Amino acid sequence: MGRDIAIPSPHGAIEGWRADPPDAPPRAGLVVVQEIFGVNPHMRSVVERYAAEGYSAIAPAMFDPVERHVELDYGEAGFARGRELAAALGLDRAVDVVAAAAKVLREGGLKVGVVGFCWGGSVAFLAATRLGLPAVSYYGARTVPVLDEPLRAPMLFHFGALDASIPAADIERHRERQPEAELHVYADAGHGFNRDVDPRHYAPAAAALAHKRTLAFLHRALA
Repeated sequence: MGRDIAIPSPHGAIEGWRADPPDAPPRAGLVVVQEIFGVNPHMRSVVERYAAEGYSAIAPAMFDPVERHVELDYGEAGFARGRELAAALGLDRAVDVVAAAAKVLREGGLKVGVVGFCWGGSVAFLAATRLGLPAVSYYGARTVPVLDEPLRAPMLFHFGALDASIPAADIERHRERQPEAELHVYADAGHGFNRDVDPRHYAPAAAALAHKRTLAFLHRALA
């Protein structure tokens, strides 16, 4: 269902994985922002799942301006390398990459939203504040330093109550500083609870409910 594409950007051509609805015109477009592990098989499957739900979805290879063809595993080495690459890229260039992918979808006449996971969840928040795109953030742990940026589009946050990287005090800061955003906390979930290829973190009930809420949010925001 999915295919490789090239995305023009201010930082050179960015690779991406795109999937479109198989049997009907798309209801809207989605930029799917990866975790720090790159556009790996799990992230490609996420793109294809949104396509099956009626969206034209693109996951840009966010680290391409720093290093191309990044697909990391979920071990300590992969985690460490992903953090290095995210730091080297920086959030400003990450937002540029999202904007470039959104432009590709807009050129097809689509309204565009953003869904991001982990590091990508924080990037998704910045897509709402800096690009004016409706956005969904799954367990974005790097949002707190930029929480005072005003929203320019609807925003949805998902957090796991057992996520050590996003303590309850940080979740409360999201509520206080972004009162217009929709926010949900999942009692039996930790970080990465949507990552169904990683049994250490996957929480099926929380993932299913968050996905249902995400679709409802996107249907409203991109109607």
